[in-house]
Amino acid sequence: MASILLVCTGNMCRSPMAEGFLRTALERRPQAASTQVASAGEYARRGGRALPETIEAAAERDLDLSEHVVRSLLDEDVEGADLVIGMAAEHRDQIARELPSALPKIFTLKEIVRLLEELPAADPSSVSSAERLSGRVSEANALRRNGFEGNPHDEDVVDPLGLSLEAFRATAREIEDWTERLAEGLFGPALERKVELPLGRRHGVVGEV
Repeated sequence: MASILLVCTGNMCRSPMAEGFLRTALERRPQAASTQVASAGEYARRGGRALPETIEAAAERDLDLSEHVVRSLLDEDVEGADLVIGMAAEHRDQIARELPSALPKIFTLKEIVRLLEELPAADPSSVSSAERLSGRVSEANALRRNGFEGNPHDEDVVDPLGLSLEAFRATAREIEDWTERLAEGLFGPALERKVELPLGRRHGVVGEV
């Protein structure tokens, strides 16, 4: 089974939004079926909840995070994922320092999107979602190793913690856009019509009904 892990600092703002928006984007791509999406925080207090501002800003964009439970990042989470995405360069770099062998599959959100958009479009051939994801990650890492930098001055999704609700709304808009681009870069175009699931069912594995 293909697996994508989104990481931020506390797993209360950015990475829960990214988890939810990415899962929604993948639900509209049959070629991403059974792809598992999860999030965690490098300094998270396990068992907490998303911030009220996170929940409100996400709800305004039809994403229900009211049941999100904070998870702290574990080495086995990184080791078990096919792709690990930090919301900022600090998250990518810290994971890489602690688990250098995982570097080929660790990126920031904006970094992986720019790499994928520089590559030829995702192959629509009938391979499994795990094979498709693994192949795209390998191609992106090879391009990075060959010197493509994207925009190193714009790596981070800014942390809205302690800021106004409008800052959370801006973060939600930004993450929704970048995760949609990520889904397309990894798995190709979406179905034209968005698959609507009842709130509360947007958790778990892509393709669950």
